[in-house]
This record gives sequence, structure tokens and C-alpha cells, in this order.
Amino acid sequence: MPACHFVPVWYSDTVWLVGGGDYAANVGIQQEAYQVRIVSVGEILWDVIGENEYLGGAPLNFAAHVQKLGHEVYPLSAVGADQRGQKAIEMLESRGMSTEFIQVLRDQPTGTAEVELDMEGKPTFRIVRPVAYDFVELADHELTQIAKLKPAWIYLGTLYHMSRRSLAATKKLLAAVPEARRFYDINLRDGHWSLAMVEQLCSLTNVIKLSDFEAESLDASVDASEGPSDSIEDLCRRWTARFALEAMCVTLGERGCAIFKDGKFTRASGYHITVADTVGAGDAFSAAFVHGLSQGWDAHQIAGWANAVGALVASRSGPIPDWSIAEAHAIMKAQTHR
Repeated sequence: MPACHFVPVWYSDTVWLVGGGDYAANVGIQQEAYQVRIVSVGEILWDVIGENEYLGGAPLNFAAHVQKLGHEVYPLSAVGADQRGQKAIEMLESRGMSTEFIQVLRDQPTGTAEVELDMEGKPTFRIVRPVAYDFVELADHELTQIAKLKPAWIYLGTLYHMSRRSLAATKKLLAAVPEARRFYDINLRDGHWSLAMVEQLCSLTNVIKLSDFEAESLDASVDASEGPSDSIEDLCRRWTARFALEAMCVTLGERGCAIFKDGKFTRASGYHITVADTVGAGDAFSAAFVHGLSQGWDAHQIAGWANAVGALVASRSGPIPDWSIAEAHAIMKAQTHR
């Protein structure tokens, strides 16, 4: 692997006003955010893009973006007792993010993913395993501490849970905080997922988010007995019924997203931006989506906000670039929908 440079891409400001409102009518409503606690479960790794390394992993990207939106977030993961692990802990602490539930393992390396970007900035990943996050174990005292936090949300992904040890730890966590809502970002990586695992995680969650490509990949297998869905709406209705979901979201890239919530199907257009790379954009979308659910917004409000935040992050390099809530508002107000 070529020599790489660690790139500190954290932000320091906290903004308590967030967007809501009828964006189709070009109206932006600002209101004080209701802060919640979130435990983000999963991999911490370094995305190696060319000669640079960016601290990331979908659960950590989500954690950083949801913290940007004013929430209190606790990553649950592991890093190695190596340079990458030490740098990850230092960067999290400099951000003011809790490292209480990040284990440092002396006999395992910190995770990495080699990322290649195509001409449109879309990534493919080569993920090295086993690594530190594959060996997370939760002691009783850690479960007690998490339960005392009374988190409103638990974030889950697929990659981390391909380890039996990690899945067992998550099940213990969910049993310890039964009142917490569960958000599952399916987030498939080639060679690091199975249908059985996705189905099991779907059965443990309240809200699911996936991309249109992931929906196409999974739907024919999940609904094989009935035939694949004819539309995104049909997919959402069938999966919501099968897994007793509160809500489901399918992202459509530059075309926006679709949300099924409260028995209603909503599609929202995307925004015109110049893509730098899309690494982390989906995680930023997820953070904005969970934020909207936490505020009690309707599907239209959530979709407009999440599309804008995802587009803003895609317009910048790296999974956790600096961005501001005001900039996301500006994208919405410009009304440059696709």
C-alpha cells in the first residue's frame, strides 16, 4: 500500500436550528431541534482514497453527521492499539465525541477500506478483515452504562454484523435498551453480506434505509416466493408489512429518495450538485433522516432535508467533510431539483 496521509476532516461548530417545512412551496421553517441520544454500532475504519486516509466507516460517518445536527452520539466499536487506532481516538476526542464504548485491542489492527472512485465519484471498496471491530465484546458493566443513557436510537449496519461475535454483542445491547428505536442502514458491501444476515437485522429494527441498487439486489431474493416487486412503492409496502417497520426509505441517488411512512408513500426529487465523491453521502442522508424522525416531521419534510444534506456532503471530498446547516438550507432554497 502506498504511503498515506491522515486527513483531519472534523468540524467544530454546533447549530441548533434545523430545516423543516413545505419545500415544494419554497418555504423554509426553522425551529429548535429536539436533542436525542444515539448509540451508533459498527465499524470504525480508515477509507484509503489515493494517497489520503479519511477516518470513516458508515456507523462513524453517521455518528459524526448526526452530531453535527445537534445530537449526543456514542459510537460502539473497536480499534487496534496501532497508529491508526490512536489517531482515530484522538480525532474523536478532538470533536468532543464520546470514546467510552470504543475498545482498543492490542492483538488486532484498526480497520481499513481501499476505495476506488469511478468517473461519477461513486466508490467501490476493498475491505480488509478480520480487524479490531470484528472482536467487540460487551461486558455487563458496559451494558449497564449504555442502559443508563436511555438512548432514543440504536444505529445498525450490515458489515459489522457479519462477525458472529459482533452480532451477539448487538443482541445483548438491544435487550438492554428495549425502548430504543432501531435504525438499520443496509449498506451492502460486496463479499461482506448475506441475505440471512440482512433478514435477521431487518427483524430486529424499526426503520430501514437502503439504496435503489441494494433494493434491486435484495428484493428478488427476499420476495422470491411472490416474485420481485414491480415498483419501489410495492417493495416498501411488502417489506414494511413483513418486518413490522415504522418507516422505510430508498435512496435514488441524484433522483432523490422515496419514503414509506404512516401508510403513505412519498417521493422527493434530488438537488443539482457537482459531485466530488459520494463516500459518506448516504451516511449523511441517514443522519438527516433519523433527525427528521426524531423531530416528528412528516415524510415530505424529512425527504427534503435528507436529500439536501446528502447532496451537500457528496459535493465535497471524503466521508466527513466540513459542512454547515446553513449550506444545506441554501441548497433547498435554491430549488434546483432534478
